Amino acid sequence: MAPKRKKKSSRRKKSPKPILAASEDMEPVNMESMGHPEIYPLVLTTKTQEIFNCRIDEDITDEQPYKLINKEDIFEDLRNRAAVSDFHPVKKIVQEYPGNELLLVYDKDFKYGLNFYLIGTEEGKENYFNPPEVSEEQEEYKEYIPEDVYIYKPPVSKPWVSLGSEKEIEEESVTESTKQITYMISRKRSEFGAPIKFSDQNASSVKDAYIECTAYPDKNFTLKQLEKDVGMQVIPQIKDISTQTKCVEIALQQNEITNTFIDDWKHLAEEEGTFGDKTDTHLKEYQSFTDLHSPMEKMITCVSWHPTIYGLIAVSVAVRLSFEDRVHFSGKLLLQPSLILFWSFSDPIHPQLMLESPDDIFCFKFCPSDPNIIAGGCINGQIVMWDITAHADRIENIKAGGSRSKKATLKPMFLLEPESNKEAMYIRHCAVSSIENGHKRVITDIHWLSDTFEINRMGSVFENRSGICCQLVTCSADCTICFWDIRPQKPLTPQTTEKKKEESIEIPFDVPSTFLHLDLSWKPLTKLRLSKGETSLDHCPTKISLNEDHLLCKTQDKMLAQSKTAKAEEMNPYHNLESGVANLLKPIDDFCTKFFVGTEEGEVIYTDWKMERDPETGRFMPKKPVSLHTIHDGIVHTIQRSPFYDDIILTVGGWNVAIWKESVMTGPLLQSCCAPKRYTSGHWSLTRPGVFYIGREDGYIDIWDLLEKTHEPAQSQNICITMITCIKPWIFSPKQQFIAIADYYGTLHILEIPWTLSRPSTNEMTSINHYFEREVKHLEYVEQRKKIREQEKKEMEEEMAKKKVKIYQKSKEQMEAELKMDYESYLELEKTVLINLGLIKVTEKGSYLDVM
Repeated sequence: MAPKRKKKSSRRKKSPKPILAASEDMEPVNMESMGHPEIYPLVLTTKTQEIFNCRIDEDITDEQPYKLINKEDIFEDLRNRAAVSDFHPVKKIVQEYPGNELLLVYDKDFKYGLNFYLIGTEEGKENYFNPPEVSEEQEEYKEYIPEDVYIYKPPVSKPWVSLGSEKEIEEESVTESTKQITYMISRKRSEFGAPIKFSDQNASSVKDAYIECTAYPDKNFTLKQLEKDVGMQVIPQIKDISTQTKCVEIALQQNEITNTFIDDWKHLAEEEGTFGDKTDTHLKEYQSFTDLHSPMEKMITCVSWHPTIYGLIAVSVAVRLSFEDRVHFSGKLLLQPSLILFWSFSDPIHPQLMLESPDDIFCFKFCPSDPNIIAGGCINGQIVMWDITAHADRIENIKAGGSRSKKATLKPMFLLEPESNKEAMYIRHCAVSSIENGHKRVITDIHWLSDTFEINRMGSVFENRSGICCQLVTCSADCTICFWDIRPQKPLTPQTTEKKKEESIEIPFDVPSTFLHLDLSWKPLTKLRLSKGETSLDHCPTKISLNEDHLLCKTQDKMLAQSKTAKAEEMNPYHNLESGVANLLKPIDDFCTKFFVGTEEGEVIYTDWKMERDPETGRFMPKKPVSLHTIHDGIVHTIQRSPFYDDIILTVGGWNVAIWKESVMTGPLLQSCCAPKRYTSGHWSLTRPGVFYIGREDGYIDIWDLLEKTHEPAQSQNICITMITCIKPWIFSPKQQFIAIADYYGTLHILEIPWTLSRPSTNEMTSINHYFEREVKHLEYVEQRKKIREQEKKEMEEEMAKKKVKIYQKSKEQMEAELKMDYESYLELEKTVLINLGLIKVTEKGSYLDVM
């Protein structure tokens, strides 16, 4: 065995050089430039180290960093691995080597650039094992010789030689195997250079604006699963055994769950003869109506069931255009009629009646006193009146038999002869309001005042002198709320007979003269503006709810009786309105003149329509709002009183809904969280106090059931693919109820309400009442705690202020005394510390000696 290598003097380690890659025609790197021409650096991989038993840290260590390799072993490796062999770059050196064993040295510090180097001469191998001795003078001289400075030499480019790696890259690369689909989009040559107008639109609001690409399985791309990793875990078997008396436990549970004192026979009789499936909770499509004869695309703006004729529903339609497009197509729109369509269950294709108006109608209401009188609000701010008394026989047939029943027997449209329903009739309006003195923008809501009262120009309430509904209230986007009276007003100056004859206008034969005195001269009785306080801006109302609205929802029997009496007397009170004018009015003192208003900004305002005199100017001005809450983050679309509670109000707007109590001014009783889509309409259930329906802009309807959930809808159901614009439920019979849902594309959906949503539970009224009372107490508690916290905060601030005042009010003598006491306490502390450290000693007499 060759002698061990002597230890060299310690030197600073240099950073390792980059490892050189090997190729087929790579020449060995000669260290002649560094003074060692017999050394040839090599890169030996782990595989090569295992073949020649020269593994680092195992066969080769720091004590023996070399290995003698037989020349024949190297030739054998070159024959087996050819150019892949790590000795291929020094193949020529090995062949010319005179001896049988070559010396392979591990270059731990990468002195020559690679991890190994081969000594190619016998003389170099001998010098490695027996290095020449260096004299002491040479050793001292070497200490002053600076270390070799590395000079960077750029690598020389050589042709690349393939080792087979490109085949692996080609196998792993992704190539397109499917045939490419090519689309060609072209346009007519006549349209080249034409101006193009781009605009933004809601894809869900425009028909055929987008195409849904649904996923489907394709057999061409179905992959067969060859291997699957499944994790399993073994658990011990669990066995549950009970030894107690099970029968007694079951009996106790039954007594706790079931009311043993309930009258089963009574409840069985109540449930007998119910309509529909009790387990079904979804709305079922019953019928749909669409105006197929309209040349323009229209949306439904308002829906109202006929108050006395079952199976008849009226809808108002408007063109689906923005304000800019309406201005652009104003000439074309004048040629298109603006209509209110009457649909019957007997004919879903042809409307039974069509009420014409000067412009698109956005809200309308049947008169509670006479359903043949209809009032509507236009987009241009005018109010339109219709009288369909002359066409009542076409849509109803009242039999005056000898029955003792007080209710009249109605014959619906679908029981009439088919020949009488085929041709639709156009009915012109009786009167329109003055466009100069009315609203300036679209009328968003309209209500009839009850027949029990009327108001004057100051907003004071009096007994109704006519006994019928004669006044209206409207709100508009022009920031005004107007009250109207359909009776002729007493002129300030009497007109002569000759002047009356000159002003008389000949009316067409098919237009009734019921409201001829109002046509083009109708002015509001009084006008209110909801001011925003000190600023000059006003609130923009969208919906209103009066205190008497709940009374108008329960007047069907009364209307039937009135229509029967009017038929018998053959005199309509609206045809003789002039005789109802009186000067003496009896005031109503204890009448609530406050009402709710929803605005475009999402505000819910509780205000008063009664005016008060301004002490500075002496003019009558509207009162300041009683309360104002910004709950909704968008336009308020619905504000409606509950048909079961006079003081409970539902508001819908933006992304949430809220329920209010009229006597609670601190906030809503219920406020929902943010919905996934904006809410667009809402309505209370007519038979269940805790149920209401909310329409969304994506065509879904949320059904809320407060008995089941109060934080989210009980269920959601898809009705259409576009925005829901209006919701109106209706009781068709004691066993069947319908709900009308209108959408943005002009389709009216009639759905049947299931038994679970139409039949109230036994104690539902009491449970909902308790829920509202509990929420009122919760709001009172929160308000009380808020006042307590504010009072505590105020007391803390006052206490802090008093402390500051006390600090500044100290006299000069007090401050000097406090400073002196602080200084004396400091000296005592200093002496104590010094004594503990042994720097001062205490004598017997109590004096101090300084040791230091």
